[in-house]
Amino acid sequence: MNKDAREQLADDVGANLPYLRRYARALTGSQDSGDTYAIATLEAILSDPDQYQDGSHAKVALFRSFHAIWTTSGAAFGEQSDVPGIARRARDHLSKLTPNTREALLLHTVEDFSPTEVAQVMDIPPEEAQELIDIAYAEMSQHVSGRVMIIEDEAIISMDLESIVADMGHRVTGIARTRDRAVQLAKEESADLILSDIQLADNSSGIDAVNDILAAQGDVPVIFITAFPERLLTGQGPEPAFLISKPYTEAQVKSAVSQAMFFSSTETLKA
Repeated sequence: MNKDAREQLADDVGANLPYLRRYARALTGSQDSGDTYAIATLEAILSDPDQYQDGSHAKVALFRSFHAIWTTSGAAFGEQSDVPGIARRARDHLSKLTPNTREALLLHTVEDFSPTEVAQVMDIPPEEAQELIDIAYAEMSQHVSGRVMIIEDEAIISMDLESIVADMGHRVTGIARTRDRAVQLAKEESADLILSDIQLADNSSGIDAVNDILAAQGDVPVIFITAFPERLLTGQGPEPAFLISKPYTEAQVKSAVSQAMFFSSTETLKA
């Protein structure tokens, strides 16, 4: 590979790496685990650049490289017997799903790949990719439900999120517009999942509100919604495992909520 090709490769990978981190974190429910897979993907590309240069769109090529690793080692995530707390509960929940449906749904809804591109990433026929997406929509809503807190200062957005979450069968514990109100709301009733904006009404931070709540209550899955996802997908320091971009779609919210709920407590399991 000549210098120009190496520079182009670096540019392509660098531009799409934040989104690979987002996808990998959502699959594993963890920043650390997700970033480990992202790093492994980069190492694989560096060791064999030709396997990346398969004629695909840059983002498709990067995610395809990731899946070559995920399909051979990602299954271990669901097979470990000594994983702690949330990860163990998630493993039990995920074992009930049709294989590869979560991957297809996340690729299609959160990462905005077409079914054809999902097929390219997962190295499967297009009709199988569409079938996996359809199955995922049905299955994700059948297994888990719970209590959701919304931290959002824009009334229209908060009402929209509340409607989406309620339509999925979850119960909204309340809506907070500021950090202080979010902390108070959490004290009144604990949630199984927090859906939070970054910038709040009084210039307080949704991240700070979430940190306050987690410090008091322990591990709770959190989905952050932001117009600037790249700022929280750097791989430097603590960052969220679940992240969706503004403007969002209903499908993106439903997919992210369903994924995150699998890393919540066993009390959210439907009978």
